[in-house]
Amino acid sequence: MSLDLSGTGVAIITPFKNDKSVDYNALERLIEHIVSNGVEYIVVLGTTGESVTLTAEEKRSVTDKVLEVNKGRIPVVLGIGGNDTAEVIHAMKNTNLEGISAILSVSPYYNKPTQEGIYQHYKALNEVSPRPIILYNVPARTGSNVLARTVLRIASDCPKVIAVKEASGDVGQSMEIIKNRPKGFFVLSGDDLITLPLVAAGADGVISVVANAYPKEFSDMVRQAASGDLVSARKNHYLLQDFINYLFADGNPGGIKAALKILGITGDDLRLPLVNVSDATFNKLEELIKGIKKA
Repeated sequence: MSLDLSGTGVAIITPFKNDKSVDYNALERLIEHIVSNGVEYIVVLGTTGESVTLTAEEKRSVTDKVLEVNKGRIPVVLGIGGNDTAEVIHAMKNTNLEGISAILSVSPYYNKPTQEGIYQHYKALNEVSPRPIILYNVPARTGSNVLARTVLRIASDCPKVIAVKEASGDVGQSMEIIKNRPKGFFVLSGDDLITLPLVAAGADGVISVVANAYPKEFSDMVRQAASGDLVSARKNHYLLQDFINYLFADGNPGGIKAALKILGITGDDLRLPLVNVSDATFNKLEELIKGIKKA
C-alpha cells in the first residue's frame, strides 16, 4: 500500500443546525478552513463526527459533501467500524468508496473481545477490505485495550492494515509499537496532548481533533517535531496546551464544536445523548482562544 499517512489528519466534526439537521454550508466552511491551512488528510465519520447518530443517508451525504469540497486536494479517510464483524464487512463491501483513500476502523466495543478476538476481527476485515485500514485503539470508548503485541501481530499478518491510531494514552505502549513495527506501518497519535512526545519518539503523525480549530498551528507542530525542530514544535505545543485540556473537559466533540462556534466557523449543536459544554468551559475556551490570537 503506497498511501502516506505521515503528518496531520483531522477527525472532522459534523456541523448541525439548530434543528439538528446537518449543516452542509458550515461543513463546506470547515473543509476549506482545514484544507487551506496545510493538513495532510481528512478523516470523516469518526467519533468526532458523531457518526453513531447519523443515518445511513446522512453518512453518504456528508461524505459526498466532503469529497465535493475537497476536490481531491488531500486524501480522505472514512470511518467504518463496529462491534459486529459481519456487519463491518458488509459495510466495507457495500459502501461507495470512490474518492476514499483508507478506512479508519475502531476496535470492537461493548462486547469486550479478548486479544485473540480483536486479532481475528481485523484479520477478517483484512481479507475483504477494498481500501487500506487504520486500526483505531481507543480503550476509553471501547472498553478494551488493543495491546502492543496484538497491534504488532495484526501489522505483521494483515497487509491491508497499514496503521494504528493509538489513543490508549499509554506512551510506553505506543513506543513499543513504534520500536517493533514492521517496515511501512504507520503509528499515529490519537491524543492531541501527547502528539509531540510521540512524534519525537518516532510516531508518524496524528489524527487530531484540535486541528479542526487550529489546522496550521497543529500541523506545523507535527512537521516540526518530525523534522527534529523541537524548539519550534514546543512553541506550538505550548501555545495550544491549555486549549487542548479544556477542549476535552466536557467531552468530545462538545469542546471542539464550542471552539468552532467561537471562531465563527460552525455552530455548536450536538445530537443527544451529547450536550453542549458548560458555560464555564465555554467561557474558558473563549478566553484561551483570545490568548492564542494575541500570541
